[in-house]
Amino acid sequence: MDGVLGRTVQTRDRFARSWGLGDRAAPEARTPGLVLIEGDPSLEVALAPFEARTSRTLPATLTLSGRGSFEVPSFDAPGPTWSVSLGHVLPPEMEEADAGEAAGTGPLLPVSWQRMRHDADLMDPALAPQVVVLTDALALTSAPERFIDALVAVKRRFPGALLWAPGIGGPDNLALLTWLGVDLFDLTRSRQASASGMLLDRGGPRTPAVDLGESAAMEQQVKAWQAAIAEVREHLGCGTLRQVVDRQALVAPSTVAQLRHHDTACASMEGILERHVPRERRLMCMSETTLHEPAVADWVRWMSTEYRAPEGLDRVLVLLPCSARKPYRTSKSHRRFIEAIGTNAVHEVMVTSPLGLVPRDVEQTWPARHYDLAVTGRWSADEIERIGRMLSALIKAHDYQCIVDHSGLTLPESCYMGLPRVDTRQGDSAGSRAALDRLSEEVREAIRTHGARRRSRDNMHLDEWRSASRRLLGGDGWLDGVEVRGRPPRFRIMVGGDQIGQWSPDRGGFALSKASVLRLADGAALPTVHLLPGTSWKGDIHVGIVERVEGDIRVGSDLLVMQDEVPVGLARALAPGWEWAGTPGRLAKAHQRL
Repeated sequence: MDGVLGRTVQTRDRFARSWGLGDRAAPEARTPGLVLIEGDPSLEVALAPFEARTSRTLPATLTLSGRGSFEVPSFDAPGPTWSVSLGHVLPPEMEEADAGEAAGTGPLLPVSWQRMRHDADLMDPALAPQVVVLTDALALTSAPERFIDALVAVKRRFPGALLWAPGIGGPDNLALLTWLGVDLFDLTRSRQASASGMLLDRGGPRTPAVDLGESAAMEQQVKAWQAAIAEVREHLGCGTLRQVVDRQALVAPSTVAQLRHHDTACASMEGILERHVPRERRLMCMSETTLHEPAVADWVRWMSTEYRAPEGLDRVLVLLPCSARKPYRTSKSHRRFIEAIGTNAVHEVMVTSPLGLVPRDVEQTWPARHYDLAVTGRWSADEIERIGRMLSALIKAHDYQCIVDHSGLTLPESCYMGLPRVDTRQGDSAGSRAALDRLSEEVREAIRTHGARRRSRDNMHLDEWRSASRRLLGGDGWLDGVEVRGRPPRFRIMVGGDQIGQWSPDRGGFALSKASVLRLADGAALPTVHLLPGTSWKGDIHVGIVERVEGDIRVGSDLLVMQDEVPVGLARALAPGWEWAGTPGRLAKAHQRL
């Protein structure tokens, strides 16, 4: 019987994974890691968990073996070991041709671009490989869009498998390829560099500094790999891998194209992005590539098509600059803005890059409260175009009567959709006394002219929760008839004597109680997990008890758990929706059970 590889997701970020290999309680190795091939130096298992051999026959046979004790259930000897025929692999350009000799299937699954287009066996629902090998990865990299399409297709079809893309990895692109979904790498490029007298490190191939003790020997090449793998594992665990990816992608047009195509693919996919992230997670916006980051694109789309201001607040629009501190209201500059405005009867919207516009009522949600960028006061043409497009969409969707503009950014007149606009900065800094006095005066005049009405403290908080609920939970009907109690920042959401939830600043979302389950089933649009009939739900949710899922499941999403079409509780997603087709381990953490 084919051996089963023990593997558990330890950390995840989009398509990037760190898999623990072996016993879940004490993994012997983790990814990203290396696959040793014939002629490679012997390395410790923690760095190189697998070894591979390819026969010299045609068609060739590939054998992949675990160098550690990874085989379920014993974990008492090295393994598992799998062998498979590679078949005939045609160049990706010959995608319409059929190679004839099909590759084998099983725990070790070779896949090529041509095979993905012609082999119906890949769609067999019983096919559950442990490791997928993208056999024509090197040829695919010459066409970035095709390469990304192949990676995305493999990851979505086989979410629980490790992915090896032979011949393309190195310390210089390890972070990027890990971000794209590759788990296993090899020393092919390092051996080529060594043969050419070059050292392949995180900056790419270069001449060794002999006077500093460097050489092109494989020992030095392996040290470069060790440093790169340690860096990627650390950043993946901290949720900051994208920073390294942006840096690596900018070294060549082909890698920039790969990242752009991947961002586009992720932005259009359900079940890939995040809904909540840890409070300390930062979205670092240090380059133009951030404008294409899927979380940013998702925010821009939502603001432009779905966002609606709190009811009755769309009379006077006040545009403000952003601040380095998030949420904005906690910064010194915004405390001064709020004091100068002097009322909660106007709709405050921040102008910022790369998110474009951030209304005050959703500034505590991801990614609005989690991004960092260098403030220079200079705006690129792309940033101006994005903000102008978003502002026009915001105005079209509401009934604003005028704009009080304290942002300092002047857009083309067409972006203001004919509304009267007053510039309260007039060239002064946003926090200057003169500018703040003008802001106060113009807001008072706008309220007198257009009849905006002040809200009570409780109604103001409830308006913010409704906006956040529409963003996070897909609807706000579950908040009908609730009362606000308690003290800031952890106000309680009450229905009669029952607490159905609480706003959690640490989470940037709601802490929901058992009493909220039935209200959420009727008054929100949560992604839904349907458990198998007759299953006893006692612990967290894993693939073995799931019948089907519905909706856009993102990491951190609140999930409605159903069984026999009846709500039975709530859970929080640990894995994005694309993984729910077959990833081992926990997919969601049980939160409330009825």
